Formats: sequence, structure tokens, C-alpha cells
Amino acid sequence: MKTLLALLIGWCALPVWGQTYPNKPVRLIISFTPGSSTDIVGRAVAAKLQEMWGQPVVAENRPGAGGTVGSEFVLRSDPDGYTLLANSSAHVANPGIYKDMRYDTLRDFVNLALLGGGPNVLMVSPDAGWKTLGDFVKAAKANPGKLNFASAGIGSGTHFNLEKLKIATGVDVVHVPYKGTPEAIGDTIAGRTCCYWAPLNAALPHVNGGKAVALAISSAQRSPLLPNVPSVAEQGYPGFDYTLWVGLWGPAKIPADLAAKINKDVNAALATPELRAQLTKLGTVPGNLTIPQFTDFVKKELDETKKILDAAGIKPQ
Repeated sequence: MKTLLALLIGWCALPVWGQTYPNKPVRLIISFTPGSSTDIVGRAVAAKLQEMWGQPVVAENRPGAGGTVGSEFVLRSDPDGYTLLANSSAHVANPGIYKDMRYDTLRDFVNLALLGGGPNVLMVSPDAGWKTLGDFVKAAKANPGKLNFASAGIGSGTHFNLEKLKIATGVDVVHVPYKGTPEAIGDTIAGRTCCYWAPLNAALPHVNGGKAVALAISSAQRSPLLPNVPSVAEQGYPGFDYTLWVGLWGPAKIPADLAAKINKDVNAALATPELRAQLTKLGTVPGNLTIPQFTDFVKKELDETKKILDAAGIKPQ
């Protein structure tokens, strides 16, 4: 009985991490460049959490290698919830692209929250003269292996969207990976690359400002923000559907009660009218998943991404 009592007293004395968190600044490591979709969504969520928590939430870009640089940085941090990772769907593509990754996507991370998702926009320079997806496909098939197609980096969601388009249309284009979305958009508008699957929230100002032409939306339905731009599926490729999503992760050893608090607080932030309106205006649908639901989502996305990469003939390098 004394032993049991001692154990109970010891258990009660253990820290309940979630009750006092956060009591100091939180770092949010963003795995892509400033101006990328991951950056736009991550910083919007960080600002709302800072308001809710009463502590600074400092967004810090650490791009590179399809988001793996930022991921590794977070895994080297203490699992105390004060260093978190905002990454895109690249998080589930990287295992099928990088052979020597120094972490396991499922084992080494806790899947904290789905921040949101939205479609990509197939954008080209007005100088290309293309008005529809069909125009691009026709030009690509007339010039196999000669058109340069931008992405935000090997393993990024924009790269994965390109591979899916290549499979659907049968085009042969050269993949040109950039450090992030701003660089890819800049070179596409300048005509140094023919096209880019730009995240909707990053593409809108360029398309609406006339600097770029939108040929297609990657989602199954049109976006209300670009109602005149048809989906890929509408333009002769039924079943085509792709959403670029952004999530929040931390080291797997974060205490369970702390992880649950972070998930609850992030979902509460995403449900506020202000943040919902801000993200929706940018074409991002806010997330609202529990940790088990987000974990199931990540597992399914890993499997789906692997199938597409296998179909594209991409092997881990």
C-alpha cells in the first residue's frame, strides 16, 4: 500500500505541460521561403496564436531540400512545444524522393494540426499566348522535352502537382526546381520557365493584376476567387484533383497533453471569424482535425503520394 501511495504521489507531482504552456516565446519554423503558401498560412496562424496565447510566436523561414531542412531543424530541438514546424504536403512527398532522409516522417513527428489547404493555379506569362490548358498541352507535345516547368523545389507540393499533370496529359516537360514560390513565379512571369503550379494564395495578385494568365485550377471544382478559370478535370482530364495543404508538426516526444493543447488552440484560432476570413480570402480552407484525424490523413497522403511518384517513375535519390 505504501508503494502504491508513493507511486500515486509521484505521478501527481509530474508536470502537466499543457496547463502552463506557453510561458515564453514559441518559434514556428516555416519550411519554405517567404511568400510561399506555407509561409502565408503559417504566419497568419502564428499571428492569431500570439494574440490568443499572449506570448510571441516568432515565424522563421528555414527553406531547402523540399522542406527537409526545416524539418530536421525542428527535430533537433527540445520536444517541449516551443519549436514547431509549418510544412506543406511536401512533408509526405519527401520519403518517396529523398533516399537518405535522416528522419522518419511518421515515427519522428507528432501530427499536431491541419492548418488548411487550397488549389494550385497553372499560371503562365501573358507572352506565352496560351489561353487554355489545351493550348499548353498542344505546345508541350509539339516540343517534347523543350519546355521548362517551374516548381517550388523537389518534393514540394507544386512539384507533385506537376508530376500528376504529366501523367494525366502525357506531356514531356523539363522540371526546374526553385528555392520557393516567389522565385518560381518571378521566372515564369519573365518567361524563363513556361509554367508554374502556383498556390492560389500566392497566384491571386499576379493573375488579378494581369501579370500572369491562369490556365487551370488543380482542384476538382473551380475556385470562387477565380470563377472564370476552369479546372483541369473540366478541360478533358476527368478525375484530376489536387490540393496543396499546410500542416503543423512537432518532435514526436512532445508530451501528449501538450500536443493536445496545441491542437485545441490551433483549431480554435482557425475557427475565429478573423482568421477564417483572412485565409478564405486567400483561397485557403482552414483545417479542423484532431491529432488522430490528422495522423490518419497524413498516412493516406503518404500512400497516395507514393503511388503517384511510382507512376511517374520517380525513385528516391
